[in-house]
Amino acid sequence: MSNRADACSQYMAAWREGKKYFNARTAKGEDPYLPVLEDQLTDAETAGTLPIGLMEIPMRNIVGTWAAGRKTSFAGNFMPLLDDTTEFAGKWISLCAAHLGSTGITDPITCYEYLGKFYVREGHKRVSVLRTYGAPTIQGIVTRIIPAPSENPEIRRYYEFMRFFKASHMYQVTFSKPDGYARLQAALGFEPDQAWSTQARVDFTADFERFTRVYTQINAGEKLSLTAGDAFLACLQVYPYSELKDGSEDSYRKALTALLPDLRLMDKGEPISVSDSPQEKEKGLLSRILGGPKLHAAFIYNRDPQQSAWISAHDMGRKYAEEKLGDSVTISTHICGEDPDATLEEAVSQGANVIFAAVPSLIDACRRLAAKYKNVAVYICSLSMPYAEVRSYYCRIYECKFISGAIAGAMAPDGRIGYVANYPIMGSAAAINAFALGALMTNPRAVISLKWSCVDGNPQWQLQDEKITVISSRDEDGASPYLAWHMGTYQVTPGGTPRLLASPRWNWGVFYEKSLRSLLNGGIDSLRDSKHAVNDWWGLRTGVVDVDLDDSLPEGIKQLAGILKQGILDEKIDPFLRPLRDRDGNIRSDGKQALTPEELMRMDWLCENVEGKIPAFEELMPRSRDLVRVLGVYRDTIPPETEEPAL
Repeated sequence: MSNRADACSQYMAAWREGKKYFNARTAKGEDPYLPVLEDQLTDAETAGTLPIGLMEIPMRNIVGTWAAGRKTSFAGNFMPLLDDTTEFAGKWISLCAAHLGSTGITDPITCYEYLGKFYVREGHKRVSVLRTYGAPTIQGIVTRIIPAPSENPEIRRYYEFMRFFKASHMYQVTFSKPDGYARLQAALGFEPDQAWSTQARVDFTADFERFTRVYTQINAGEKLSLTAGDAFLACLQVYPYSELKDGSEDSYRKALTALLPDLRLMDKGEPISVSDSPQEKEKGLLSRILGGPKLHAAFIYNRDPQQSAWISAHDMGRKYAEEKLGDSVTISTHICGEDPDATLEEAVSQGANVIFAAVPSLIDACRRLAAKYKNVAVYICSLSMPYAEVRSYYCRIYECKFISGAIAGAMAPDGRIGYVANYPIMGSAAAINAFALGALMTNPRAVISLKWSCVDGNPQWQLQDEKITVISSRDEDGASPYLAWHMGTYQVTPGGTPRLLASPRWNWGVFYEKSLRSLLNGGIDSLRDSKHAVNDWWGLRTGVVDVDLDDSLPEGIKQLAGILKQGILDEKIDPFLRPLRDRDGNIRSDGKQALTPEELMRMDWLCENVEGKIPAFEELMPRSRDLVRVLGVYRDTIPPETEEPAL
């Protein structure tokens, strides 16, 4: 059969495909023709044009036509609609025959690009012919139409794309969130504006095309609204690019399948279910007969307990749980070196089916482990983590801070109170504001001078210079058998001696014991919730936190603290159930409805009686930045951290 005859057959197949598309869209009341860019730009504000020049255009990004003149010749999928006896069909067939011949289609198309999509000015039939053969790209001379700057998320995302394109010259990757391109650039090991080499572009294109094919196949059943770029970036959060690059389609399928629970949550807006108390489960009949599941809990630390107060507190909790549970649970401890993945693998190889990672920075290693071992329950001490396979846990320390604030207000006649915060992480603003509201309860003149230990300067000296004598500083974490003066809320006496007033206390052992008991009764499968990321956020009612009062406190203040604590236990007192304004005078709550757990976790504003601000990421000392990257109140906007280029 000649090239001409083959081209005629190809036209009829394309025509039938175009008619099928046309009829399906018409039946749904939708426009069956190519979108027209001129129509879209009638009322849109633009900031000019930019010649891009000759480039390989991804075929899937070509979506329409520049002007309405060619609109009715093609269905919306670029398949022809005109009869095979028309002049249009003859030219289409000639082009197709050339494509099948020795010369091929050589002339580039000309088109406009707007918001990442391409609209053809000249070369519609070339696009149509090559699309019938599944060509992934086509050469074209491109002019970009730049939208006017706007706070519209789509426009913000596009401006970030333009910066990414300047470095990468890549159109293949799209994201649904404005920060996707910067995070991809960093995940691949590039500085924000570092240019890609030609080889890096070729290698990444091949890798991403394989990944996209697999994601498209999997998503045919899932129906997720996430782009392939969203899914690829989610994989890069768990698997370094050095492990993903040059991967086969089978390896991409395995990685995507393991992360599907998290991708489903991303698609739903990362819903988080907060558990504020232990799951009370009774053993089923089979468990009572057989004695229940055998648990081996591995506690994962990043430092020796003797070298870290934080780790020491968790290790004391581990010992408490071990004492309470006896032989029903095997417990081991592991200290990570430079390779946390190896430490976690070692724990599992030794029989661990429950992991408690006491450090938030281990989240990526925990996600990789949970994706690999579905029969292992993985917990991480963190807050507001949107991952289905890893359960996070933390304490409602703001409840204790509210009581401490009331004590501080009563003990500061002039109303001037200092507060030293550690890091701007999830829950920290809630603790600061609860303290400030507690102080207002006992002292209407209370003003909180806020300082941070994670920035340059000595906060205690700064407060001393302000002649402030009642200060809330570092909390007691259970790591030492006594309360040091610089912990908790204290008062500097006229002679300069610090006097402890009250100190929040963390009882991690209560959490570990009750969580393991729940697993003993319900099994490992009871841990996961496929529709939500579960965060355990327990407070005074569970005993995970408490407030220690100094014996020298006046009896009336002790009684007040007891009343406030009992009110929280009975759920009759909510520190935030009142009208609230921030430092700029904005109304944050009318006092008629309680703030949600998510609003409390992600609180990033300060009450009007707080003097100070939440420090920006750039203001933090280097040693504080790793934790804030993982748990910071503004973690979604922190500039990505680059590594050595993997391309």
